Order: sequence, then C-alpha cells, then structure tokens
Amino acid sequence: MRQQIGSGSAWEDIVGYSRAVKVGNIIEVAGTTAVDGKTIVGKGDLYKQTLFIFSKIDDALKQLGSSLNDVVRTRMFVTNIDEWELAGKAHGEIFGLIKPVTSMIEVQRLIDKELLIEIEVTAIIS
Repeated sequence: MRQQIGSGSAWEDIVGYSRAVKVGNIIEVAGTTAVDGKTIVGKGDLYKQTLFIFSKIDDALKQLGSSLNDVVRTRMFVTNIDEWELAGKAHGEIFGLIKPVTSMIEVQRLIDKELLIEIEVTAIIS
C-alpha cells in the first residue's frame, strides 16, 4: 500500500513530487528546507535552519504513523561545509540516541540563496 502526503506547496504539483511517501514500512521524506509558507526560518543561521527542518520532517513522519525514532538515514546538503559543525550539533541533538547513518555533502547552492541546508531522510517502521 502506498501513502503520500504533501506540504501544500504549489511546487509539488508543478514538479510532481510529494513531501513524503510511505510504501509498506518504509518512508522516504523529500528534500526539506527551512521554508515556512513564504518565510525562510533562521536566515543566516545554519543551526536554526537545521532544527526547523527536522521539526518539519518529524511532522511529516507523524502524519504517516512514524517518528524520528524510525529514521535510519539522513542526508544533509549544505552550502558551506566549513560550517558543518552547526548542522552536526543540531543533528546530534535530535539523533544522539537514535544514531542513523548520515551523509553531509556540500552543494554549490540551493533553490534560494538564503537556504543553507536541505535534508532528506529515510525511515523504516519496525
């Protein structure tokens, strides 16, 4: 059985994607940024953006009957790898006991220059 949820963004219909898709006991959450409506949360602050993104991801997981406790992989795309410790600190606060596998990759830019990080996760409900 396939379930999918959206965030309400107009881009989901234009581009053809979902915020998160659950098939069986696996959930994939699309790249998520620190955008709340039309506002970028934590402008200039990688740590705040990272925490906000994980709260958005947690909301998506809950809508599909899951939680951050089920996350087995995170992928973090940052625009400045020199600030990796800020994203790492936020990740550690959320996942310190869960310890999913993770990747942090520097990218040239994201869709808006004010966005400092984009995060994807995979969760498996056991």
